[in-house]
Amino acid sequence: MKIRILLALTGLGMLGTQAAIADDNLWFGAKGGTLGIGFEATWRPTPILDFRAGLNKYTYDTTAAEAGIDYDSELDLNTFYATANLRAPMSPFRLTAGIFSNKNEVKLVSQQTATFDIGGMTYTGAEVGTLNAAVTFDKTAPYLGVGADFRLADTVGLNIDLGVLWQGTPIVGMTASGPIALDPNFQAELAAETAQLQSALDNYKAYPVVSIGLSFNF
Repeated sequence: MKIRILLALTGLGMLGTQAAIADDNLWFGAKGGTLGIGFEATWRPTPILDFRAGLNKYTYDTTAAEAGIDYDSELDLNTFYATANLRAPMSPFRLTAGIFSNKNEVKLVSQQTATFDIGGMTYTGAEVGTLNAAVTFDKTAPYLGVGADFRLADTVGLNIDLGVLWQGTPIVGMTASGPIALDPNFQAELAAETAQLQSALDNYKAYPVVSIGLSFNF
């Protein structure tokens, strides 16, 4: 009888230990960085491997001069992601690879001006009206980076990520609101301006990712 009781207690202790380990392997966190404000869940099935899923969102307004035209610009950051993280044994450092559902977008609205230089031709502001441009990227984007996870307390961690999101070549669409908008010659010049703007934004295809965040285990 005593042996059975001892075995039962031992089994309960093992189950309790396994439950504690399982609980310790599930973390939730918040972060901020170049992709905006993010929320993330982490599952760590082994000491050297974890899987993460999360989202990032933010809207940033500014002004910019692109291809010789002054714009009011809006950068809409909107991504969902899943990553696998290979951790170095007995170290906070890791390698990260993943895939992003990428809805990042740049919206440009031209500022009022007396003249526009479009495709090498000069037009009046009354002729052109307002130029509107939308810049989008590949809807699915691979990610590669490095990171580090530091445990600050039993249930609190600090996370740092550095990497690159490969968004692909920007896709630019541009329209004008003025009376000349449908003129075939103007349309040809606007196409040249669109290509010039796309070239100016080409650096966005490799988007730098830097973030820092806190994670919690409940």
